[in-house]
Amino acid sequence: MTKTVYLGITGDIIHPGIINIINEGAKLGELIIGLLTDSAIVSHKRLPYLSYEQRRQVVENIKGVAKVVPQEDWSYVPNLKKYKPDLMIHGDDWKTNYLSKIREECFEVMKEWNGEIVEIPYTKGINSTALAENAASIGTTPDIRRAALRRLIAAKPIVRILEAHSGLSGLIAEHAAVTKEDGVHQFDGMWSSSLTDSTSKGKPDIEAVDLTTRLQSLTDILECTTKPIIYDGDTGGIPEHFVFTVRTLERNGVSAVIIEDKKGLKKNSLFGTEAKQVLATEEEFCEKISAGKRAQVTKDFMIIARIEEIIAGYSVDEAIKKAFAAVKAGADGIMIHSKNKSGMDIKEFCHKFRAEYKNIPIVLVPTTYNQFTESELCEWGANIVIYANHMLRASYPAMRRCAEKILEAERSLEVNDMCMPIKEILELIPGTK
Repeated sequence: MTKTVYLGITGDIIHPGIINIINEGAKLGELIIGLLTDSAIVSHKRLPYLSYEQRRQVVENIKGVAKVVPQEDWSYVPNLKKYKPDLMIHGDDWKTNYLSKIREECFEVMKEWNGEIVEIPYTKGINSTALAENAASIGTTPDIRRAALRRLIAAKPIVRILEAHSGLSGLIAEHAAVTKEDGVHQFDGMWSSSLTDSTSKGKPDIEAVDLTTRLQSLTDILECTTKPIIYDGDTGGIPEHFVFTVRTLERNGVSAVIIEDKKGLKKNSLFGTEAKQVLATEEEFCEKISAGKRAQVTKDFMIIARIEEIIAGYSVDEAIKKAFAAVKAGADGIMIHSKNKSGMDIKEFCHKFRAEYKNIPIVLVPTTYNQFTESELCEWGANIVIYANHMLRASYPAMRRCAEKILEAERSLEVNDMCMPIKEILELIPGTK
C-alpha cells in the first residue's frame, strides 16, 4: 500500500531547495502539500507576494505533488492530526531555527499513529529569507500592491498601518520589525497623510492643491517600498474631481482612499469643535462615494468613508446613520473619528456598526485614545489601526535637538550619538553602497 507523505510549505518562492524536498517526498509515497494560507503566514512573516490561489496553482503543477491542501495554522500539527500521514518530511534546518519547538510537537503527534518524520539535509547556498528580501528590493507591481490590503484584512485580526510622508519614512515603515513570543510584529502598510505630507514640506494643509502637490511624495514612497498604501483623500473634492483622484491612485497601485464627510474650508478635526454646517449631507457624501465606485477599474481598490459626526458634536447614533448610508452607497469600509480621550464613543460606534455589518472593515485612528492596545481595538470590531502622524511628530523634535546642540557646542561632535552612522545610511538605501 502506498504511504502518504505530508510536507508544509509557503510556496511563495519556489527555489531549488523546495524542488529537492518535493522530489524526495515523492519518492517516499503519495505527497500531500500543506500550503500555508495567508492568515497562517502573516502571523509570523510578511504577506506573501502571491495569493493563496496563485501559489496553489503553481504548487499543484509541480511534478511529484499528488494533492495540495490548505494549512491554516503556522504549526503543522493541526493538519497532521487531520490527515494522519504515514510520513512527514521537512528540511533538517528546523532543528536549530525558529521552528525547533514546532519540530518537537510534530514528533510527539506523529507517534500517536506510529508515523515517522524524515528530515532532509538543508540545501546549501539557498536562503529563502534572503531571496524574499531580494525580491522586496526589486519592488512590486501596482496590481500586486493594490490587492494586498484586501488580502491582509481577510488574513489578519488587525492590520497595522504607519504614516509615511517621504521615501525614507516609507522605508522605515517597510522594514521595522520586532520579534515577540507570538511572532514577528511589523507594519502591514503605510498611510499617506495630507497633514504630515504638507507639514514635511513646510506648507499648510490645504486641500485645494492636495493631489497635485502630494503626487511627488507618494511616488517617492511607491518607488522604494512594496507594502500597501492608504491615501488620505480629505473630502475628495467635488464628485467630478474625486473620479480622477480615484483613477490616478488606482493606476499607481494605491490600495485605498479615505474621504471624509466634510465640505468647505479645510480644518483639521483635532482643533476645536467644528460647526455642524461643515459636514456634507448624507446625499452629498453618498453621491461622491458612488461616483468614485463607478470610476474605479479594479475590484481591489477600496473607497473608505470617514465619518466626522462625532468630532462635529453629533451623537453616535447620527454617526451610525451616516455610516450605514455610506455602505449602501458602495463604501468598502468605514473610518470613525473622535478626539475624545476616553474612546468610549468609538467603542459604542463599533459595537452598533458590527450589529448591522459583520464584515465591512472598520478603520480606527487612535491618536487621542492611544491607551488602548491593538488587541483591545480588535475586540471592539476594528480591522485596521492607523498610526497617523507619529513618524513626522518624532522626526521634528529629533532634528531640532540636533540643530540646537550644534549651535551650543559650535561643532558637531556632541551630536554623534544622535545621528545615524553614514554606513547605516548606505545600507538602508538600495543602490548607494
